[in-house]
Amino acid sequence: MMKGIQADEEVKIMEYKFTKDNFDAEVMNSDIPVLIDFYADWCGPCQMMGPVVKELASEYDGRVKVGKVNVDQQPELAQKYGVMSIPYFAFIKDGNLYADVLGAVPKDKLASKLNSMV
Repeated sequence: MMKGIQADEEVKIMEYKFTKDNFDAEVMNSDIPVLIDFYADWCGPCQMMGPVVKELASEYDGRVKVGKVNVDQQPELAQKYGVMSIPYFAFIKDGNLYADVLGAVPKDKLASKLNSMV
């Protein structure tokens, strides 16, 4: 009997981790639109949105790059986008801020912004 990959094995969809070191290459120079989730580990609403962001990363894989910025670890990036409250979602297209959404919101609100970019 051959051993192989189980049919129910979960495929991991990569969420990018954006930092000041990779931001230009991964976001500003991206060939596809980008969704950035600005968050902090201590933020309850951010934790609530985590699974939603993962679902969007899976659903839009290959069409939109979905990633996160920890505002405590990357204050320069938070400052660049004027992030005063989190969660804050920035939608980047062709290196420019296309749209943004503040707060814990329903998945379809984020999806509608993504759909308008792709």
